[in-house]
Amino acid sequence: MSTTTTTLKPRMDHPVMVVPEAMAALQAFGAAIAGCGLPHRTVELVNFRASQINGCAVCLEGGARDARKHGETDDRLLVLSGWREAPFFTDAERAALALTEAVTRLADRAEPVPDDVWAEAAAHYDERALAALVLQIANINIWNRLNVTTGQLAGTYTW
Repeated sequence: MSTTTTTLKPRMDHPVMVVPEAMAALQAFGAAIAGCGLPHRTVELVNFRASQINGCAVCLEGGARDARKHGETDDRLLVLSGWREAPFFTDAERAALALTEAVTRLADRAEPVPDDVWAEAAAHYDERALAALVLQIANINIWNRLNVTTGQLAGTYTW
């Protein structure tokens, strides 16, 4: 049996460093979402769950650190991929997580965002917070796709 050691390195500099105007736009997008009243812990759960689905180690690392800074517990983060079977989440958080999974996996089913998933989220969030939730799911998916596509590495950023 042979063992191969691979040194991981990004495919390129992060796209937002190559096109700084994109960084400014994405930061403004995030700031606009942050001002909409969506609970910060919900934002962190959404970010972490989408990053799990997309396999974005950079966002998982940063997301875990940021979530802990804002009072998130290790118990909740450790079982997030099994949130349906874990007692740690509120009904509103469960609705946000279900919507996150549907939006992140649009191509996985004939009805990408089922009406019942949407209705459950709408039952827990007013229109502005629901809009912020949809925007936040899109936002983390942008970051996941940029990082994964270009091979950005966890452990290389200062948070």
